[in-house]
Amino acid sequence: MTSAAAAGAPPGPAAPKSRKSVTGTRRTVAALFLLPALVLLGALVVYPIGYSVVRSFYNASGDGFAGVDNYKALFTDDGIRTALKNNIIWVVFAPAVSTALGLVFAVLTERVRWGTAFKLVVFMPMAISMLAAGIIFRLVYDQDPDKGVANAVWVGVHDTFAQSSAFPKAHPGRESPLKPDQGGFVTTAPVHTGRPVTLPLVGVAPDQMPDGAKKAVAARPDPARITGTTWQDFTRGKGVGKLGAPDPSELGYAGMRIEAVKDGEVVATAEAADDGTFTLPAKADGALLRLPASNFREPYNGVDWLGPALVTPAVIGSYVWMWAGFAMVLIAAGLAGVPRELLEAARVDGANEWQVFRKVTVPLLAPVLAVVVVTLMINVLKVFDLVYIIAPGSSQDDANVLALELYRKGFAEGQPGIASAIAVFLLLLVIPVMLFNIRRLRREVRR
Repeated sequence: MTSAAAAGAPPGPAAPKSRKSVTGTRRTVAALFLLPALVLLGALVVYPIGYSVVRSFYNASGDGFAGVDNYKALFTDDGIRTALKNNIIWVVFAPAVSTALGLVFAVLTERVRWGTAFKLVVFMPMAISMLAAGIIFRLVYDQDPDKGVANAVWVGVHDTFAQSSAFPKAHPGRESPLKPDQGGFVTTAPVHTGRPVTLPLVGVAPDQMPDGAKKAVAARPDPARITGTTWQDFTRGKGVGKLGAPDPSELGYAGMRIEAVKDGEVVATAEAADDGTFTLPAKADGALLRLPASNFREPYNGVDWLGPALVTPAVIGSYVWMWAGFAMVLIAAGLAGVPRELLEAARVDGANEWQVFRKVTVPLLAPVLAVVVVTLMINVLKVFDLVYIIAPGSSQDDANVLALELYRKGFAEGQPGIASAIAVFLLLLVIPVMLFNIRRLRREVRR
């Protein structure tokens, strides 16, 4: 025993742990904290992916090995090919339009006082679920102009320049002096001055008559001109009223166009007054009177937004409405980091605002724009909700996308093998885009 120990001196400090043991302890603690997340990741992501890959090689029942038959169906099944074509349209247009609008909004809102309020309004659709947005746009695109906002606006603009007819259902009744002619009607015999002409029609509901229509009256004869009346020759009630002559309760066809035709040429025209009476000059003597097809044109009912031809652009429009705000916010964040002295230097050098935007702002924002576009491309590859809700059953086949076809094959048509093949195919499409995004983000971090 040493003298120090014998004297009861305190022991010296413990030897420090090695760096290797400290690093190992830290890794163990980190792994323990990550373990719950890794378990969930494996259960909710890795296992489903692995199961889908395996299931894609089996038949519908899952009992027999199908080889690559399910993958062959991806390129031979008409529904899947349509879905693939539509997905290409989505990937090309939806991210590009959303990013372009986001860029324009981000740049312009920097120049106005209420830019923050505008950004809030544009970003607000992101707070709405896809389900709610789909229901909203299903109503927006409704064919009936009284329900669908899109067609209400479209019909209003159309009717401003080309007014629809008030008599789309009008037609000759019994014992009528009119016969069909090129979508309209023409008299069976020539007309002459001094002999009033009657042009009775039926088929227009009383509540559909023009607002200015008045009680029809019989035209007075005029030896120097052609006179006549065109009216709704119908009175409610059996045996009430007289055919071929205006009755007290019958209304004139206000605004009806009448043409006098000789040898195939129009020699005179007239428009019926509110009481249905009209007058033509003497040169119409001996002519046939024609009610042209323009009098009976069906009311313009707008555009069939959800028909086979326009359903995909219509659904893409609803997606852009939702995601343009997302693009705007990310681009605005990138724009805040652009050095203002570069923009001012370009203006001092004589560049106008368009040149500053195109040659300075956009190149500096290129990394942000690339991230936004790639993120939206990944998003649109998986789009399902909007197409399923907005597209009606009659045109859902035309609006079909891969995610929707996966659902239909797996749950509606009982073909889980093909559905799994579609899921694997979608994964393979998304992986390159994800890798591109990751590489770009790493490059930005190194800078």
